[in-house]
Amino acid sequence: MPVNLSGRNFLKLLDFNTAEIRYLLDLAKNFKDLKRVGTPHRYLAGKNIVLLFEKTSTRTRCSFEVAGMDLGMGVTYLDPGSSQMGKKESIRDTAKVLGRMYDGIEYRGFSQKLVEELADNAGVPVWNGLTDDFHPTQMLADLLTIEEKKGRLSGLHFTYFGDARNNMGNSLMVACAKMGIHFTACAPETLFPAPELVETCRQLAMQSGGSVTLTEDVHAGAANADVIYTDIWVSMGEPDSVWESRIRSLQPYQVNRKIMEFAKPDAIFMHCLPSFHDTETTIGREIEQKFGLCEMEVSDEVFNGPQSVVFDQAENRMHTIKAVLYATLR
Repeated sequence: MPVNLSGRNFLKLLDFNTAEIRYLLDLAKNFKDLKRVGTPHRYLAGKNIVLLFEKTSTRTRCSFEVAGMDLGMGVTYLDPGSSQMGKKESIRDTAKVLGRMYDGIEYRGFSQKLVEELADNAGVPVWNGLTDDFHPTQMLADLLTIEEKKGRLSGLHFTYFGDARNNMGNSLMVACAKMGIHFTACAPETLFPAPELVETCRQLAMQSGGSVTLTEDVHAGAANADVIYTDIWVSMGEPDSVWESRIRSLQPYQVNRKIMEFAKPDAIFMHCLPSFHDTETTIGREIEQKFGLCEMEVSDEVFNGPQSVVFDQAENRMHTIKAVLYATLR
């Protein structure tokens, strides 16, 4: 049966079946080919979209802006200080106003409930650029990157190291369960995903041929992995006061040469970025001064090593977001 996503919101991968995710990945591959050879694809000329950002970003903003302009659309960016949303104007009213002016709305911020409220009231497609619960556009880029490097998705073994309760841990578990990938979260038990979501993903994995495993054992988590993935230890919006306790609990789960040696010889390393793998950032220097750490969630050796595909992931944000825009606005 042909896939038709026209008019759909893109809020979390739980809302999409395997065939629909497959369609978006194939569409992204096609757009990537067109971009590489310089073939114009202004298929959505005359449409306009707005990007609402409560959390700043490099990759998400640039990906949406370039994808929108490549497709021929007008793009408006509103940063946290450029809108009355949630301050002088309710989310519901904001959604109704923007839905009268734009053909689609992207939201990147804190609350999953907020992006869902936007979607309920806008009357046009709404896309989740990141919330505290889910990061679906990153998932498409990650799946595309894995498939490019490994030639397949189904049957692969994927291990995520770090805070598995955050939007990345949640979203990666969902993405793997949907696509038949064996997912392992390797973290302290206190940082495991919510039991309800774990059970949902295990049911999905039974249908797709994948699996969901939670472990505190670093060696067991990395053994036989085709993909090793990590993320920063403190998410955007969390207070600086959590750094000390998070470092203490997650330092044994740093992805370094030893971890990569536990995995398969041809395993790839992935990270959604930004990454604290050196002291060339303000936060990196502060952490070094306070805690004596020059590297955090991943060693610089691994981040810049031959198994790292992090910049391929970053590029693929643009191609997969383009696929989402086209599929929902065509």
